[in-house]
Amino acid sequence: MDAVRVALLREVLAGTEWLRSTRRFAGTLRGSVARHHGGLLLVGTEEYEPWHLAAHLDDEAAWAGLPEISPTLVRHRVPAGVPAHLSVGLGRLEAVRRGETLLVVAAGQPGEGLLERVHDARRGGATVLALDGAPDDAAGAELRALAHDALAAPAASAVCAEPYGSTATELDLDTVQHLVSAAAGENSLPSARGRRRFRDRLARLADQLTAPPPPRW
Repeated sequence: MDAVRVALLREVLAGTEWLRSTRRFAGTLRGSVARHHGGLLLVGTEEYEPWHLAAHLDDEAAWAGLPEISPTLVRHRVPAGVPAHLSVGLGRLEAVRRGETLLVVAAGQPGEGLLERVHDARRGGATVLALDGAPDDAAGAELRALAHDALAAPAASAVCAEPYGSTATELDLDTVQHLVSAAAGENSLPSARGRRRFRDRLARLADQLTAPPPPRW
């Protein structure tokens, strides 16, 4: 999903609980890393690696001048020969320090091993945040119970009609991640002048798309 499409989706969701929830969660994320000047770790499950969210947070960090929201992606399996910033394994969670922030993204069951590591990270002083794609699952509930703040995507994709056309957009875990990363890079709270704010956002996004920072992912 490109940045302009995200802006259109946010226009559709304006005034809904979903837009408020994603902005609230992004505010918690940004506030946590800002207090400690960085230290954001991002981990998924064995079956679901949130590299796309990592890339978008990294882009938002560069575009908004907020290096603290650029994450370290922690991986269950590290392929041979990958760059250093993509070669951080689960052992990193055992070295979590007080003041760091751990964002867990689970599209399904997180697994006992990951839950234990998240529990240890919280006991070690980390702020734990969770994005969960299985809100009705018992393991997902356990993950949310470990988190200081959590956001659960819809169990089944919700469909939203886009403005100015008939195209529909599914509101699922991947879409929620796009909304969270976009909100994390905002420099201020959204203006009450809805249409003008929307046009300003599109103009800024157009500038970003024509001159993106060098990709790291």
